[in-house]
Amino acid sequence: MFVLVRAVTYAAFFIGFVLVYLPARFLSWSGVVAPATTGAPQVAGTIIVTIGTAIALWCVFTFVFIGKGTPAPFDPPRKLVIRGPYRFVRNPMYIGAGMTLAGAALFYGSLSILIYAGVFFLATHLFVVLYEEPTLRRTFGDEYEAYVRRVRRWIPKRSTK
Repeated sequence: MFVLVRAVTYAAFFIGFVLVYLPARFLSWSGVVAPATTGAPQVAGTIIVTIGTAIALWCVFTFVFIGKGTPAPFDPPRKLVIRGPYRFVRNPMYIGAGMTLAGAALFYGSLSILIYAGVFFLATHLFVVLYEEPTLRRTFGDEYEAYVRRVRRWIPKRSTK
C-alpha cells in the first residue's frame, strides 16, 4: 500500500509540474487562451490527451503492482517491468506524457506547447539513453538485455502473427 502512495505522490508532482504547470506557463507567456469554440482540433486534442494520460497512468500502476516501485528514479521498481504497456515499447510512460503535451498543443493551437513537447521528447530520449538504460543494464543484467532484444525503445515492432 505504501508503494502505491509513493507512486501516486510522484505521479501527481510529475504530472502537475511537467504536464500542467509548465504548459500553463507557456500558454500564459504566449498569450494563448482557451478556444472560444470547440472544433475538430479541440476534439482531436482532447482524445490525444485522454489516451496519453491513460497510458501514463497505466504505466504508474504497472510499476506499483508488478515492479513494486514507482516511476521516480530515486524510488525505482524492484523488479524489471516488462508487462502491461511495457510489452509493446520500453518507454510507454514517456510516450503517454508526450502525447498529452502534443494533444494540449493541438487543443490550444499552441506552437509554444508543441515546441515544449518536442523538447520534452528530446530530453526524455537523452535521459533514457544516457541514464535509464545503463542503470537498467547494471541492475537487471541479462534479463534486461533479453527484453531489449524483444521490445523496441519507442516504436512497437510489427506483429508477425
